Amino acid sequence: MMGDFIFGTFSKNIGIDLGTSTTLVFVKGKGVVLYEPSVVAIEEGGNKILTVGEEAKRMVGRTPRGILTVRPLKEGVIADFELTAEMLKFFIKKVHIRNRFVKPTVIICVPSGVTEVEKRAVSEVAYQCGARQAFLIDEPIAAAIGVGLPIFEPMGNLILDIGGGTSEVAVISLGGIVVNELTKIAGDYINSTIEKYIKQVHNLYIGELTAERLKINLSNNGENEEDKNYGISGRDRLTGLPKIINISKDELREALSEPIRTIANTVRLSLEKTPPELVADILDKGIIMTGGGSLLSGLSVLLQEEMGIATFISSEPQYCVIKGIGKALEDINFYQRVLIKAIRGI
Repeated sequence: MMGDFIFGTFSKNIGIDLGTSTTLVFVKGKGVVLYEPSVVAIEEGGNKILTVGEEAKRMVGRTPRGILTVRPLKEGVIADFELTAEMLKFFIKKVHIRNRFVKPTVIICVPSGVTEVEKRAVSEVAYQCGARQAFLIDEPIAAAIGVGLPIFEPMGNLILDIGGGTSEVAVISLGGIVVNELTKIAGDYINSTIEKYIKQVHNLYIGELTAERLKINLSNNGENEEDKNYGISGRDRLTGLPKIINISKDELREALSEPIRTIANTVRLSLEKTPPELVADILDKGIIMTGGGSLLSGLSVLLQEEMGIATFISSEPQYCVIKGIGKALEDINFYQRVLIKAIRGI
C-alpha cells in the first residue's frame, strides 16, 4: 500500500497512459517525462518487488527459480491492483519533481469498454497515490485529441487505436463516442501468434522478447527490405538443443494474417453500425490509426483496400494517447465534457 503523498511530490498536474505493455507519464508544463514497460519483477510467493519497468522487462524469460516477471495489467485492465499501484509509485518517484504540499489533479486513460468496477480500480490507484482529484478519459477520445481531430464538431472521426492489450475502434462526434468496438487482438496477441507459429512450423521454442523483436522488425519503422531474413535463436522442439533458423519478412507477414484480418473486421463491424451521415464524413476524412500496433507492416494497406477508405498512420502513434491526455491537462475546462470524475472505492 502506498503512502498518501506519493503524488504529493508533484508540483504540477499529471497524466498517465497506463498501458498493458507500456506506461507513459505526462507532467503539465514539461511534457512526456517517462516511457517504461509495464512489467514488475517480484519474489515468488512473497510478492516482494525487486525491480520495475525497463530493468524488469530485460529479465523476462531469464529469471532463476524464485523470481517472477509479471505484467500487472492484462488486456487493457488492471489484473493485480497492488502490483499496479506499486509499479506506478516507482515510476512517479523516478521523475523527481518535488513539492510535498501540493497534490495534483490526475488524468488516467482507460479503454472505453471497461466496466464500472474496472474504472473504480483504476481510480483507486490515483487516490492511493495521493491525488487531490482524479479523472478518467476514454482511450480513443484521448488518442483523437492527441492527433488533433476536432472531436467537438458535428462530424464523424474514426480512430483505430492498437495497443498492447486491446485494439479499439471508435467513431467520435460532438465530443462523444457514437460507436465503438473492442478486440483483444493487439500487440501481446500478435507476439503470442509469432511464438506459436515458430513452434508449429519450425519446431522452435522462442521467448516473448524474441517474438516482440520480430514484430518490431515487421513494423513500418523497422527494416524496409522486402526480402529481409531474420535469424532466430531458440530451443529445438524435437531435440531440446539450441538452434538458429532464418525466417523471411514475407513469411512473418503471412503468419500474422489472421490477427491482422481480425482487426480489419473490427473496423468493418464499427462502420456497419455507424449512422450514414457519419460514414460520409469518414469517407471524406479517412481512418486514423494510433498506438504502437498501428505500425505493423501491411495493416494500413489492408484496411484501405478492404474498406475502400483512405487510411492514415498518425505521427508517432505510440504517443497519441499521452499527448491527448496532456492537452486535456493543459485545458481541463475546455475538455471537461470528455473527462469522467473518478470515484473512490473498489
